[in-house]
Amino acid sequence: MNTASLLSNFYIAFDAVLANKVRSILTALGIIFGVAAVIAMLAIGNGAQKEILEQIKLVGVNNIVITPVIEQSEEEVDANSSQKEDKNFSPGITLLDANSIKEIIPGISKISPEVLLETYIIKNGIRRTAKLVGVENNYFDISNFELDEGKFFNDKQINMGEAVCVIGQGIKTKFFSTENPIGKRIKVGAHWLLIVGVLKERLISDKSMANLGIRNYNMDVYAPLKTVLIRYKNRALITETLIKRASNNDNNNQNGNTEQESQKAVNYHQLDRLVIQVEETEQMLSISEIISRLLKRRHYQTIDYEISIPELLLKQQQRTKNIFNFVLGAIAGISLLVGGIGIMNIMLASVLERIKEIGLRLAIGAQKLDIIYQFVFEAVMISVSGGIIGIILGISLAYAVSAVAEIPTIVSFSSIVLSFGVAATVGLIFGIAPARRAAQQDPISSLRYE
Repeated sequence: MNTASLLSNFYIAFDAVLANKVRSILTALGIIFGVAAVIAMLAIGNGAQKEILEQIKLVGVNNIVITPVIEQSEEEVDANSSQKEDKNFSPGITLLDANSIKEIIPGISKISPEVLLETYIIKNGIRRTAKLVGVENNYFDISNFELDEGKFFNDKQINMGEAVCVIGQGIKTKFFSTENPIGKRIKVGAHWLLIVGVLKERLISDKSMANLGIRNYNMDVYAPLKTVLIRYKNRALITETLIKRASNNDNNNQNGNTEQESQKAVNYHQLDRLVIQVEETEQMLSISEIISRLLKRRHYQTIDYEISIPELLLKQQQRTKNIFNFVLGAIAGISLLVGGIGIMNIMLASVLERIKEIGLRLAIGAQKLDIIYQFVFEAVMISVSGGIIGIILGISLAYAVSAVAEIPTIVSFSSIVLSFGVAATVGLIFGIAPARRAAQQDPISSLRYE
């Protein structure tokens, strides 16, 4: 068959589709919604995957996080007992814990102790509440922070606890909008700190902060850990105030005050967070179990800490979303299959309606192959047209979902090509059976068909 004959069959099929616009559109509805569903589902899945990856980047890779828990106990309490329950002493999470974990447990690449203090910043008559975070340089590596200008702390500043700091991009914008902050001093709490570096801005969505329980790092001030412990606050030290408070608690107990009145929740942990980076992902669970046992022994059987692995939790969340997307993708695929069956049914009905037309074409010299090409072209045109409309509808749905439900969506070129290819293939496959049936018609019988 030559090109002219193919073009002739194509034009005949094109005229037949245009002559039955409503039927063609109704036939293509299954393809339209199937393609739209595939594109929208893949866009939602891509958006969710990107969000998860960004959250993993925020919490760091291969990290185990230890946070203090205040006033937690595993002992059973007898409600009828009026006697005070004896509690084991726990020193809380301290630098000694961090050093023990680093020295004893193999497979640990980095460890980052942190102290977080609520304080305020004063600059040029402006006072603003802020968080002062005592860290070591490992903190910036583990948390994937990068410098915008300046430098991180040197060994002398860390070991001597010098009054220096690295500020977030939000602090620079708020207090140093018209000048370079490097080398300037800023009053943080009761002390002046010399600014040695500025971090690059870290974009964090409100949803990520809520899901991960993290703060806005751009508004933090970072100082060497020893600087915070020496110059600001060290909860591991026994001070005169603590002795007086303990004495008052004893007096209250002797005077018959309740335990709740005498024991207020006091944060006795030296560190507010301890992040441990493991060399191999496969070792995270086993190392976290060893850390738990080590801390339990060091804290005299008191469970006043919580160990979490954010990356594994996020990956589990990602797997759940992937399963959900696979299910929705399968439903969309079934829609395409149903659309293809719809095309086949309508085309079979069309063959019965157009028997006389087929018989006339065969009588004036058309070959059976011409009839096959005509009906295949019609099926492919309907499915391809439906695919194009479905792509437009799917992209619109993805943007609508992102705007209305505030769910991030990403429409990828591969999803468009995939859905369009599937639509064209469905039309080709399900158009063959009606075309073959049309070609098998007898010309004389067809002309006599009423």
